[in-house]
Amino acid sequence: MTAERRAAEFDAADPLAGYRERFTLPEGVIYLDGNSLGALPKTTPEVLRCVVKKEWGEGLIRSWNSAGWFEAAGRVGAKIAPLVGAAPQEVIACDSTSVNLFKLIAAALQMCPGRKVILSESGNFPTDLYMIAGLEAQGLATRRLAERERLIDALDSDVALLLLTHVHYKTGAMHDMAALTRAAHEAGALVLWDLSHSTGAVPVDLNGASVDFAVGCGYKYLCGGPGAPAFAFVAERHHPSLSQPLTGWFGHAAPFAFSDDYAPAPGIEQLLCGTSPVLGLAALEVGVDLIAEIGVGRLHQKSQALSEFFLQSLDAQGAVLECVSPPDSGARGSQLSFRHPEAYAICQALIARGVIGDFRDPDVLRLGFAPAYLSFADIAAAAGHLAAVLASGEWQRPAFSQRTTVT
Repeated sequence: MTAERRAAEFDAADPLAGYRERFTLPEGVIYLDGNSLGALPKTTPEVLRCVVKKEWGEGLIRSWNSAGWFEAAGRVGAKIAPLVGAAPQEVIACDSTSVNLFKLIAAALQMCPGRKVILSESGNFPTDLYMIAGLEAQGLATRRLAERERLIDALDSDVALLLLTHVHYKTGAMHDMAALTRAAHEAGALVLWDLSHSTGAVPVDLNGASVDFAVGCGYKYLCGGPGAPAFAFVAERHHPSLSQPLTGWFGHAAPFAFSDDYAPAPGIEQLLCGTSPVLGLAALEVGVDLIAEIGVGRLHQKSQALSEFFLQSLDAQGAVLECVSPPDSGARGSQLSFRHPEAYAICQALIARGVIGDFRDPDVLRLGFAPAYLSFADIAAAAGHLAAVLASGEWQRPAFSQRTTVT
């Protein structure tokens, strides 16, 4: 049976197939980069139009009260909470992933007097490592990196915080959150998980694993739009001792008292800093509502099936490409990554054919499988295009090797 025929059978039996119509997808494009920027939900433009024209245009400053602008960060955070196994009062939508990392790393250091080491994985996403380095430059932290197989061995009495990305951005490999969190706690350390490639794609149970802190991204699988607000999680047991360094007025216990002295909000609201980005939160809320409606469990099940079907389709066409993602679909996120010395040029050749993936330096072609809007027919066609690009050598055209700023 051909890949196309199998795809048609899979699509006919897919309970999520109808959700494809809830997203805006350009004609003639197979979008395999939802792990970098999620597709646009069709209702987002109208929601933003209402916020801009009615709430901002007509309500003006009154909309902070009448349209719920002031509560938006907490409201959206509470909607994200069940997607990551947290309680509503433990998650806030605010700032960027990088800023939230800085806040929570600094908070963890204050909660672990006498310890300064932040342990992370070699090859972790750069912003995670850069935030540690920034605190190290101020003399507040010491960075320690270990290979993922040696992380538990690297935990000792000097480690204040274990900072890891749950699903690795480059390979898609997924850590055992519960086991690593338990090991860190046994060593007297706290744990901060970066869920940027997990939230809305794979099941996460922060409270089930007794996680201390987490951050995540709003513009990937949550489809909140480019630069969408991120989110932060702090386990409720840590709220009384939480102290974050960016003491802006929205994190004050009574911001409109306009006191000269800072008094932190008693709960997760303390993680707020400056004025909430109302337009960004409005767009993010649409994506969060849609992903919650579909359900992370169903999304994960389909993404596993999509990635397995892609590998089978590629193999059936005799294409040989080194896959660096875990072979077990249960051990990886919603992506497949392939290593090739000319991965960038191959990626550009695919894009020219209408198959949009991305490249991660130095040699990784990364293809994301966002199951909310991808069909099995998309996957069969994408595998065919990749096999054709490799067989024809069309990636060798000089234009495909010219690097753009964003890869």
